[in-house]
Amino acid sequence: MMPEEFQNISACSDPLTENNQNSFLHSTLEQFFTAKTRTLKIDKTDAVAVIELQRYLTEQQNVGQQQPPDSYSYDMIVTDGVWQAKCILDRSLNHLIHKNIISSGIDIHITQCSFVYNERRLGQGCVCIEKIEHGSKASNVLRKIKDLDSLPMISKDGFGNIVALQSDSPLQVGRKHYLSLWNNEDPEGRLWVPDVPPSDVVLDVSKMTLLCDLESSLGCMFRPLPLIVRVIHKSRLRYYGKPGLKINYPYQAYFEVADQSGTMSLVLWNELCPEWYQRLNVGTVLYLQNYTLKQSYQNRSRPHIDNHRMKSFHSVEICLNPRNPTAVLTVVPAKSVPPQWGLPEVSYQFTVRSELESLASNSACDVIGLVTFVSRVERIKCKGNTGPEKYWTYRWVHAVDGTSNIPFILEIFASSQPEIFNGIYPMTYLVCTQMRKCQEPDSLPYLTSSCETQIFTTGYHKGQPYVSDPRVKSFIQWTKTLKDSVMLKKTAVGGHYCFPHAPLIFTQSVADGSAQVPLVAANDLKSELEGLHYREHKRLAIQGQVMAVQYVTLPEETLSDQMVQSVVAVSDPPSDQRTVEVTQMLINRETAPSSVQSSPSRRKRKQAKKRVMKRRYITRARVQEKREAGHGLTEEELSEEESDSETEEVGPLEKRTDQSRASGQLGPPGFPQSEGATGEGSVADCDRTSWESSSWPKQRQEVLEYLHPGGVCSESLSQRFRFDDKTLLLQQSNLHAARWTPEQTTDTLSSVTCQGYYKITILGINQQMAIDAAFVPVMSSGDPRSLGLTQDPHDNTLLSCLSAGFICPLADPLSQSEVALPEPEEILATAEELKDTHLVCILDLCHLGGEKVEVIITKVYRMTDIALV
Repeated sequence: MMPEEFQNISACSDPLTENNQNSFLHSTLEQFFTAKTRTLKIDKTDAVAVIELQRYLTEQQNVGQQQPPDSYSYDMIVTDGVWQAKCILDRSLNHLIHKNIISSGIDIHITQCSFVYNERRLGQGCVCIEKIEHGSKASNVLRKIKDLDSLPMISKDGFGNIVALQSDSPLQVGRKHYLSLWNNEDPEGRLWVPDVPPSDVVLDVSKMTLLCDLESSLGCMFRPLPLIVRVIHKSRLRYYGKPGLKINYPYQAYFEVADQSGTMSLVLWNELCPEWYQRLNVGTVLYLQNYTLKQSYQNRSRPHIDNHRMKSFHSVEICLNPRNPTAVLTVVPAKSVPPQWGLPEVSYQFTVRSELESLASNSACDVIGLVTFVSRVERIKCKGNTGPEKYWTYRWVHAVDGTSNIPFILEIFASSQPEIFNGIYPMTYLVCTQMRKCQEPDSLPYLTSSCETQIFTTGYHKGQPYVSDPRVKSFIQWTKTLKDSVMLKKTAVGGHYCFPHAPLIFTQSVADGSAQVPLVAANDLKSELEGLHYREHKRLAIQGQVMAVQYVTLPEETLSDQMVQSVVAVSDPPSDQRTVEVTQMLINRETAPSSVQSSPSRRKRKQAKKRVMKRRYITRARVQEKREAGHGLTEEELSEEESDSETEEVGPLEKRTDQSRASGQLGPPGFPQSEGATGEGSVADCDRTSWESSSWPKQRQEVLEYLHPGGVCSESLSQRFRFDDKTLLLQQSNLHAARWTPEQTTDTLSSVTCQGYYKITILGINQQMAIDAAFVPVMSSGDPRSLGLTQDPHDNTLLSCLSAGFICPLADPLSQSEVALPEPEEILATAEELKDTHLVCILDLCHLGGEKVEVIITKVYRMTDIALV
């Protein structure tokens, strides 16, 4: 018998059958059948486009077999424009997914594949892609396809027949469902039943029980009576799958439910999660039958129940199981819920921004605000996880509510609501429930999401229980007084952002060496960089000295990520090669130097710009007086100022050359040796945009490794939000989509919030390892990173800027007064004090996909700012 998920290819339409000779995928499958071979090397390949990448838990290996490098496998759907084909990706290529080198929407060339039979099932097998070449991010194949869904999907069964594949399950038949590509919390696939309006029901409520009676029922032999409850809190999904676990759908979700007697936890298990999780929302009324009771699991987080009149029953929890017995759930429409049932209404505890400081640390609250900033989505590795490796997905958001000049700072983790999480953008109303207050020393308070946090943005508020809350209504009234044109000038999207800022004093424990930021050896930086996965963020500290500094002008440098070789061949690495070729090229490549000598035309433009700009030197006290007096720019003046800033002339892209290396230059790449150097680290008059220590040329020859992870990329810089560019801005700030859609684009937007950055060369304290890091100082109070900075005045030396993180004083985009900020040449003129200075440097690492790794230095500590506790 033919397996259910396959059907004979002869059932396909005749037009497609006639085009089979033009199909690379079809001819490749035919070669497997005619050549009678398991492995096929393809000399002449046509490009195929990657449509989708699908992740699932790897099946447990047989005893004696080598364990996979990670716990997950990947299916890849490709198309040649005639057919689609779903194939397994060989595990040796998993690193290409981890680094987002292979992603949806690109073209690849398959150079070797094999056919893998399922030894436990008759007639089942699939194609495994073993070697590929990848190239252009803009797929030429997809550009020619008008209707992707009309292309049939083909495969090859274990009998040698080419068949059309219909199933949406993983090719490894031991797995029944896919996971989200980048985390384990989000529902993935068509098996997750969406929220649908409940139908009318007729219930027998003659024999019911209350939650208060269930504690005494624990351990009884008889089946408990039906319940009618209302959902008052909902947790995110928990995936507990691991290799060897014989459960098809290892999911769990907690809900807090209530009736007139109190509240209790309800647990949704396994197969019931795909069927019911998205249909059970806060406010939903449930009629429950065939549930079981068990002793409550105490070691878990619980939501804060703000209605203190309700009793909480924590010793027992309700379990809804797919079998033994099969739980029966019925959603009761709101119009069919009579008052005599006595079900409590969902209540909230909204906190306004002006009250946040008065809340106790770790207390829970609900918030609503107008979004002004949304960071890019990043990931962090879950620590202490006993199962397969797991990443948490999160983003930072600023939101204002009119009660304070300071916005809410929200750290929002994925809450099993991917459409809402990925759809947060400025100028929308955002509601976050069950947020927890965090307060770090020397920092503003911020709110982080909990397991029970639910988020809602514009488009998802209708019908939610909070819409009638008095504070929500008050917030809506406040937003009606705002002007979109004014608020848009305060918005930003994406870019590097990390909160809270590093503390004023760096402390380390004498007993165990622990610190607020992990202090690592410089020699470990290479492994830290190589181990990063796509959009994984790490913050760490190293000891060292600053040996060289160069100011790099933007936006030319933001285009550097496009100057990458178009095609890179990737194959299995040798057994003795621990690091993949692409990563080695990323870490070890010697960046070709770029000229930093200002051309006459550029100097003329700078001088002209200085003459045009109106600058007044005023004290910080004077600025504060004007702010308190309410002086500011009118809307028309703001528009003129924005227009002027957007039309500033930008210099041409400077070409990189290898002339310095060819001439035997001793300095690091990108730092030309100063003409007429005095031996004290001075630079020539014609070169004011770089500095290097006089000892660096000699030490450069002695270091064992010098890492050049790259400069600032377009993803490193925030951009002002524009409604016309909303789709592109969301795409760039979110994680790369698992499935390609026609709306997906490879266009880029230039940053509007940064004109340049400083490339800092740090030499490890033992002088064996050096690394280049980017320093992007905060220049304006309109920069999202300025929020929470301790803005004590400093003298704008390079060392003080690195210590403070900003150039003093911060420009106020809404102030009428203009403050003269020092030019990069002026700041670099003070770099000599860095010579031989022992520093602790805070570095933010983030893998941006492909060959791009961001290393940003956010703060340095002098040894006088170090404390051992």
